Amino acid sequence: MKPTLRQLEYLVAIVETGSFSAAAKRCFVSQPSLSAQIKDMEEHLGIALLERGRKGAMITPVGEEVVKRARLILRETEELKVLAQESDGRLAGRVRLGVLPTIGPYLLPRATRELHTSYPELRLAVREEPTQVLQTRLQDGRFDIILSTPEDHPDMESLFLVKENIYICVPPDDELAHSRGPINLSDLKGRELLTLGNSQKFSNVVERLAGEAGAVTSEEYQGTSLDAIRQMASMGGGIAVLPSLYAISEAKRDTQLIVRRIEHPLANRQISLSWRPSSPLSEKFQKIGDVFRRVASHLMSQSESVEAPHFKSPTQNAP
Repeated sequence: MKPTLRQLEYLVAIVETGSFSAAAKRCFVSQPSLSAQIKDMEEHLGIALLERGRKGAMITPVGEEVVKRARLILRETEELKVLAQESDGRLAGRVRLGVLPTIGPYLLPRATRELHTSYPELRLAVREEPTQVLQTRLQDGRFDIILSTPEDHPDMESLFLVKENIYICVPPDDELAHSRGPINLSDLKGRELLTLGNSQKFSNVVERLAGEAGAVTSEEYQGTSLDAIRQMASMGGGIAVLPSLYAISEAKRDTQLIVRRIEHPLANRQISLSWRPSSPLSEKFQKIGDVFRRVASHLMSQSESVEAPHFKSPTQNAP
């Protein structure tokens, strides 16, 4: 007897959740039923796939190889189902999307609304992850597509969406707040820049800019989110360095900060939608990417308003 698709789904769910009970909830079955199916699969394969303990279930070495192949089988089965659903040219089914935390919250709300309007039968399952996790989960089939920086996924098919400029945010009493136009990197010489922890690739952009400017990145504070960096800047803890989509959607509304674009060839990053070259759903992903690109371009067109004055500087208040 061969393992069934349901059994493979149960096994993957156990590995990803870490326990039989959590996997049963995820798969909408009772725990005894799920456990019986896994035991039945192990008996027919003649191997132990899981090590059961009080703290949960751990995958055995041979189980890891089975899980890798199970993910591929489940992924290809899902793709087959989607191809059948879309035989009449419509977009339908579930697409698993991985996205960088520095992109998702600022692009996805508008993009998903437009996708739902244009393709009501399409469902996005979204998860935020750092770059390396996005790459790993795209390779092993846990993600179908990812929103990320294309240079970090050179072996994937990519559709360019938008080029983000890089901005600084400072409180109104900072000397860089006395003007509203773009700044030069030389204006940052000797200053302390706030950035994310090393697990986020955006910190590499800030490090490069700091090196070019003769600035330093803060060793005392590394933010866990762009919001945290912005708030630290508002308290005078340094200069926040932020990408366009965030600056447009969040920072420009903060009256405790002045937002200015950095004028330099290094002060940008590209955002793309990427997927596996072997995927048979390339045409579908192109259509999804077209929506993301249209929404991103619209958001970027608002960037000029970010540099418009929204808070009077100390020099403007002077008699």
